Amino acid sequence: MLVNQGYPNIKEKLRPKDAASFLVVNLGDLIILILTNFKTQLKIMHIPYFLLVVLICLSCKGKPDLPKSENALKSYLNTELTLPPGFVIEPYATDVENARSMSISPSGIVYVGNRGGDKVYALQDTDGDHKVDRKYILLEGGNMPNGVTYYEGDLYIAEVNRILKFENVESKLDNPGEPIVVYDGYPTESHHGWKYIAFGPDGKLYVPVGAPCNICESEDPIFNTITRINKDGTDVEIVHSGVRNTVGFTWHPETNELWFTDNNRDRWGDDKPACELNKAIKDGGHYGYPYCHQGDMLDDKYGNGKDCNDYIPPVQNLGPHSAPLGVKFYTGDMFPEKYKSNVAFIAEHGSWNRSKKIGYQISIVTLDESHNAISYEPFISGWLNDESQDVSGRPVDIAWMSDGSMLISDDFADMIYRVSYIGS
Repeated sequence: MLVNQGYPNIKEKLRPKDAASFLVVNLGDLIILILTNFKTQLKIMHIPYFLLVVLICLSCKGKPDLPKSENALKSYLNTELTLPPGFVIEPYATDVENARSMSISPSGIVYVGNRGGDKVYALQDTDGDHKVDRKYILLEGGNMPNGVTYYEGDLYIAEVNRILKFENVESKLDNPGEPIVVYDGYPTESHHGWKYIAFGPDGKLYVPVGAPCNICESEDPIFNTITRINKDGTDVEIVHSGVRNTVGFTWHPETNELWFTDNNRDRWGDDKPACELNKAIKDGGHYGYPYCHQGDMLDDKYGNGKDCNDYIPPVQNLGPHSAPLGVKFYTGDMFPEKYKSNVAFIAEHGSWNRSKKIGYQISIVTLDESHNAISYEPFISGWLNDESQDVSGRPVDIAWMSDGSMLISDDFADMIYRVSYIGS
């Protein structure tokens, strides 16, 4: 059952001034939730009945009205979105409902998870024209199967409390059968319960466990952490703590250090605290939550008697409430040299409760030789119209194709984009 996907804190009511932004940007997921279990969802999410009426009235505006033909859509994207000179963006796959985390196998098959839906997809470009022509549904009825990662021939899937696996998945895309349950001991709380997963250089599966609230001090130490687990489901251990809600991480291609985004708390004003890009030099780090945010800001409740110097600060503070998700370093050969290794590409999903929206872009954080941040700027923008505040897309994850091009998933436009460099 899909319950409270973490929009407002389950103990907090949605403020009227947040309502319009919240409803429009999250409309698709809300309809799924409310239709699934009408009374329960309204009670849990504290949505007044009058807002449900607004929701129904706005339902026809829940998704962006994009061109239907391939050429018209490509033209639209390259007109409406701003990219650096020499880069182009085009649809790689359309009608991929609630496209979230991605993983690409060596054969080029793209696996895609859901958060607002219940499916996991496999997408295939069989003729090499950079367009998906086959879509397989591997899993239906999943519990927020957001995280997907392909490893040694098997596809691993993260639900809220379980890790699943399809063995030898590419030999049975048409009929994958039932997945194997690798582990089912993660918390069942759905607030920040959706997960991004990936195998690290150590061959272990890294699995985050988000805070079960907006801001709270959890009694169970498993919350607000990044864990890791053997591929057979044994030896679960907490690697890092003080991490409110990371939905994207990667390892630096030269140092193998873990880098991750973190979504900081809500309901503390438009401009605080900042979201974060962090790196883990060694295991056992504490990154501040719920006591210190953005490296230098004590929480107004839980920061009492604490010192931000006791926690690991971010490498870069990101836009407040920008909701950074996927993060990747470039290792291909297509993009210009300046984008290799020391540039972190970040998918900013965009704010849901800020009075003026922020995010809705692919940003880059450029690092110096010591991996200190020296700049933070947009790489692709335009999914948010600053003047009208209309939204046409919400980037979620980033993945690299074997030819060096970039894939971006979008759970609002139900699309995956391909970004390539064709030169000036």
